Amino acid sequence: MSSKEANAIMRSAAWRISLWASLAFAIGTMLVFAMLHRFVADDIQRRSDAWLSGEVEVLGDVAKRTPKDRLYRRVVGEIAELASREVPNRQRSSGNENDAVFFLQAGDSGPAKLWVGSGDGVANLAAIRSTRVLPDVPFDVRVLGFGTPFRVASVRIEDGSNVYLGLSERDELHVLRNLRVRFLTLWVAIVLLGFVIVFYATWKMLGRVSEITAAASRIGQSDLSSRVPDTPGNDEIGHLARTLNHMLDRIENTVHQLHTITDSLAHDLRSPLTAIRGKLETALASDVREDHAESIVSAIDELDRLTEFLNTSLDVAEAKADALRLSRTEVDLDALVRGMIDLYEPSMSEKGLGVQIRSSGSVKVFADPALLHRVIANLLDNELKHLPASFLVCISLRADDHTATLIVEDNGPGFDAEIGRHLFQRRVKGRVSRGHGLGLAFVEAVVRVHGGCVTAVNRHEGGAQLTVTLPLCEAQKQEESHALALLNG
Repeated sequence: MSSKEANAIMRSAAWRISLWASLAFAIGTMLVFAMLHRFVADDIQRRSDAWLSGEVEVLGDVAKRTPKDRLYRRVVGEIAELASREVPNRQRSSGNENDAVFFLQAGDSGPAKLWVGSGDGVANLAAIRSTRVLPDVPFDVRVLGFGTPFRVASVRIEDGSNVYLGLSERDELHVLRNLRVRFLTLWVAIVLLGFVIVFYATWKMLGRVSEITAAASRIGQSDLSSRVPDTPGNDEIGHLARTLNHMLDRIENTVHQLHTITDSLAHDLRSPLTAIRGKLETALASDVREDHAESIVSAIDELDRLTEFLNTSLDVAEAKADALRLSRTEVDLDALVRGMIDLYEPSMSEKGLGVQIRSSGSVKVFADPALLHRVIANLLDNELKHLPASFLVCISLRADDHTATLIVEDNGPGFDAEIGRHLFQRRVKGRVSRGHGLGLAFVEAVVRVHGGCVTAVNRHEGGAQLTVTLPLCEAQKQEESHALALLNG
């Protein structure tokens, strides 16, 4: 797997969902284990305390009943030895076999009267006397020289001395340590397995959502026939796919109806306008008076403006409805801009306007050349109509990683302040404009349909600036091929 694919996986929603689900499961199971561990430790200690309490009572009773003669130490010692061997599952060390249990009889002060266990018992007695002892309650002591503490139970006999029975907690800690190791091993395996299962299931489910997204992203562009691959399942994703396909069917029918209506409307309006214009041209070709000729020429100009208004209005309406019919091909934006400047330069020079172009070379986009031609024409017409004489128009073209940027700016008076936020709305125009307020609305609609954006601002140093960004040809083709792969996959 390449680093690019790994980064894509880690940025996906499936990765985040799997990570959070696994984290929640891991924390939950760890809390359950902590409670279980505590329960097992308490149960082992309760059993140890029960054994210690029972055995120390027996040893205390033996010590009380045994005569205090020279056989006393031997009798009590042997009984203590027998008691130490009754510890179940005792872990024997490599040294003395009595190192897990000790028996001690001693007064409140002075040396021990009787000791059975590993060593001489001095350290044990010192540890016991330094610990606060409660009657009939086992307690923990740490003895110097031993790595694990002892659990000790005590009983007081009639001669004023105390009988202590200690049990090493080594076996308890060993059991708990094995429990932790086995649980952690099983816990890691289960969490990893759960993460893989959740990630795979989520990845497959979101893959179907990606197919739906790819199909939806193509609506309003050049393809209205794309459909989400249907699945035989009756789950939520399958239901969403079928619902979206029904919606796409309705959208396609609506767009076809819109095209039919606009085509009919354009034909019904253009035909009488063309007929009227033809009759006016015929009348102008005949011998008419000069004042009548001027009126006829003015009427023809008004008809041309009306026809242009009609065509632009229909195009803007289709573009706003994402229903423009596109015929995309590879377009060299640099060549197109230079050709348009050559076309407009005589008119601009006649008005006293200067034109400059700054371009880094060929910039190719995947677009409808006719519509892109009209976009640039509208931008230049806007400068030609509204910029006063002796000002400069500068056109810049550059390409970034994935986008082409076209900037048209001037050093004129700029946009009127009251229309600055509404420049791309229909029928919005400046105070002195003689246009219909559709040029920038058409530019914005066409650029948006091509997957780009357009902005308009007044420059700080004076003048207006229009910025058009469009996806580069390679980026657009990669996006469409990826979408097709999702739809066909």
